[in-house]
Amino acid sequence: MTKVLIIEDSKISRELLEREMEEKGYEFVSTSDGFEGLKMAKKINPDLILLDVMLPSMNGFKIARLLKFNKKYKNIPIIMLTSRDVEEDQKTGLSSGADIYMAKPFNPEKLEAEMNKLLGEKLRQGR
Repeated sequence: MTKVLIIEDSKISRELLEREMEEKGYEFVSTSDGFEGLKMAKKINPDLILLDVMLPSMNGFKIARLLKFNKKYKNIPIIMLTSRDVEEDQKTGLSSGADIYMAKPFNPEKLEAEMNKLLGEKLRQGR
């Protein structure tokens, strides 16, 4: 089963993402704290991470950077889901290691398509 880690501090957004993951049959874990999310990512080595930018204790840019520039975790796909929708933030997110940068509110069908694309690429690379 595909494991998804959700790191999102907004309770409403997190519950929406959890419901989406549950409906699609994904196994998921979630947290609202950046540092806790980084620890969870290293512990469970998820198949994909849905990551907010503005988080308590550590922002999403730093989490992405710490994971993507570590040989052990660099192949975990990261989708940044954030309300920060300015071009500079998008560039920062992508240069930090996010595979996809999506603005909130997001389209659930588009999110699922992007997840499937990234998970398919990961399978082809042999994780």
